[in-house]
Amino acid sequence: MHPRAFACPARWRQALAVLLLVLLAACGSTHRPGAPSATAALDGPPANPPPDLVSRPDPEPAVEPIRSGGPNKPYVVLGQRYTPLTADAPVVETGLASWYGRKFHGRATASGEIYDMYASSAAHRTMPIPSYALVRNPANGREVVVRVNDRGPFHSDRVIDLSYTAALKLGVLRGVAPVELRRLTHDDIRSGRWRGESAWAQAEARPMQVPTESTAAAPPVDPPPMELPDATETSATARAPAAAAPGFWVQLGAFRQRQGAHELREQLARELAWLEPWLAIFDDRALYRLQAGPYASRSEAQGTAERIRGAASVQPMVLQRR
Repeated sequence: MHPRAFACPARWRQALAVLLLVLLAACGSTHRPGAPSATAALDGPPANPPPDLVSRPDPEPAVEPIRSGGPNKPYVVLGQRYTPLTADAPVVETGLASWYGRKFHGRATASGEIYDMYASSAAHRTMPIPSYALVRNPANGREVVVRVNDRGPFHSDRVIDLSYTAALKLGVLRGVAPVELRRLTHDDIRSGRWRGESAWAQAEARPMQVPTESTAAAPPVDPPPMELPDATETSATARAPAAAAPGFWVQLGAFRQRQGAHELREQLARELAWLEPWLAIFDDRALYRLQAGPYASRSEAQGTAERIRGAASVQPMVLQRR
């Protein structure tokens, strides 16, 4: 018999072994958006994106029931436990945003919906699913409404993972970038009052300052005694200076309308009485920023930020004013 008659079965066995390894690798490659991965570099923009993505309308916010289980159950990723909100609660955060594209296009999200990188959607670690959020790029004033239907990002320095189109609309496709986000509550959606804040800013907003140095969080400490506002001042108007003193400040939220900053200030004053004397609202060009401070050092401000983060539903960010 010709010797090549015995070579074919060997080659077939090798081919089958390779195919089996490929299938096993595919089965083990499930990866939540925003989580570190050895194959994360494979993600990126689509090869031929549609030309009309920027002009496509944002999703229309709707009042949808929040499930008590499913995607809103507590979960663990990379050893960190997360407990999603199950109530229709406001969420206001500032921090870094990332985005995900073709690597996850067509895959199921935490909600069970299929991820479409051409839709305006997002992943958030603890926001109720489903939710709608208003996300703003303070560097250019652009805003976008996103539907939150997935979990992530699982990098500690990021607050939201945007779809490709949402990132394109905001102008943050070059990498992680500072954003401000606000969850639209059912009352916001019913009243429609959020629409007054959804237009893109007409004036260029001052870019956020993101901490560049890595410092360990200082142990939480009570702020030193300071002079309280006069008793005739209301909590909504107390400590509203025209300019911030130099030093380190903990930003708790930024709003297009002053009322939003007042509401968050009153909420935090109720929940964190020790923080109330430190709170101030600044009219910073196109935004009203609620901040606590000033602190003499970044580590002192970071310690306060960690204490706030563990006790309230906000994501503080330490900024430096010169």
